[in-house]
Amino acid sequence: MKLLSYKVDNRATYGIVAWDGVIDLGRRLEAEFPTLQSVIDAGAYDRLDAILEEGKTDTDFDSITFLPPLPNPGTIYCVGVNYPDRNAEYRDESAAPANPSLFIRTAESFTANNQPILRPPESKQLDYEGEIALVIGKAGRRIPEDKALDHVAGVTCANDGTIRDWVRHGKFNVTQGKNFALSGSIGPWIVTTDEIGDLENLELITRVNGEVRQHDTTANLMFPFYRLISYISTFATLKPGDIILTGTPTGAGARFDPPRYLKPGDVVEVQVSGVGVLVNKVEDEIMKSGS
Repeated sequence: MKLLSYKVDNRATYGIVAWDGVIDLGRRLEAEFPTLQSVIDAGAYDRLDAILEEGKTDTDFDSITFLPPLPNPGTIYCVGVNYPDRNAEYRDESAAPANPSLFIRTAESFTANNQPILRPPESKQLDYEGEIALVIGKAGRRIPEDKALDHVAGVTCANDGTIRDWVRHGKFNVTQGKNFALSGSIGPWIVTTDEIGDLENLELITRVNGEVRQHDTTANLMFPFYRLISYISTFATLKPGDIILTGTPTGAGARFDPPRYLKPGDVVEVQVSGVGVLVNKVEDEIMKSGS
């Protein structure tokens, strides 16, 4: 199933992508499951299957405004340098890392499909990083690798948008450059694992204005999904609604000579096989008076 959150007629709801439109689950299940998060918490996918079989869509895509699939997610864990060519991009002759590099993003730093990504006034170095994001569906701590994928509810697309000069404000962190408001994006929907197929062989493509900038597959990950889940759950309890961004391939704008940072009017597409395409146009953030 493809599950999404959206607005229609100024009402926030969630639903299933079905054929030529969307089935409004919020309207049907409001009393029991008011949000998509509540469905994931309960693992109530059988209820959704029954509604999907009815095949009655409520609205078309032109009538909705996408929201992030989980508007109020749990912790958003992000993995840095998880493709071999990406490690080589740093040109420091370092060996492949023994463990994943991690940082955390806030929900406020992400926008939804078909919504603008904002370039802040503090920098002209807004960059793209297409990624595959895992949505956790079952809680766990110290999860063994051979059980790790059982904890995944589904997969979505993400753009780990980065303000490059702000990831060097501190000596050992990247938090500032990864958390400007609406500088990244996620969506358009979550595809459940029963539909996605082989999680270990997904294709990831990032385009800017139609030009392919990044292209790789999860078969090349230094730290596969099961390793990431097991590793993160060693120090943190993973919970339903937590999200893991699993790393970006080579080809980010900062790695060109000269760098090719995003500017207003650019369109970024992140495509994941079996999921779909996340599309965002770049705009300059408008500073409000008094802010």
